[in-house]
Amino acid sequence: MFARDQRTIAHLDLDSFFVSVECLHDKSLLGKPVLIGADSDRGVVASCSYEARKVGIRSAMPMRMAKQLCPEAIILRGNSGEYMEKSDEVTEIIREKVPLFEKTSVDEFYVDFTGTEKFFGAMKLATELRQRITAKTGLPNSFGLEHQQDGEQGGHQYREA
Repeated sequence: MFARDQRTIAHLDLDSFFVSVECLHDKSLLGKPVLIGADSDRGVVASCSYEARKVGIRSAMPMRMAKQLCPEAIILRGNSGEYMEKSDEVTEIIREKVPLFEKTSVDEFYVDFTGTEKFFGAMKLATELRQRITAKTGLPNSFGLEHQQDGEQGGHQYREA
């Protein structure tokens, strides 16, 4: 049983978002090391695929270093307009299903499931929301769920992939 002043919040993340959007348009990128960013000595990696991460590449890494770690990586400049459109699609899906959420970046959201435990269960609703986003947009996403007392810094945490 949950206390009245307990919050149930899900942190929803669109996985490897920029790369995932690019893969929707070009399926040949799937399963390959992909980097999003400026292909110059002064450029940085804005996003990378999980295949690129396996060899040590991370977001915000200098592109020069990333190319040394993975010379076969596919480097794309990216399309911020397309990323915003996809982010807006996800925002509308969330807006249709939950009354209270906060969009903290183009690919991250905090969704308040407080009060749902009594009726449906926050885990069930968060899982359904995650699946709906993937089904409607083709974008992989994951969430972490936390039960937290008002004023508490941390809480009980759960993670759904």
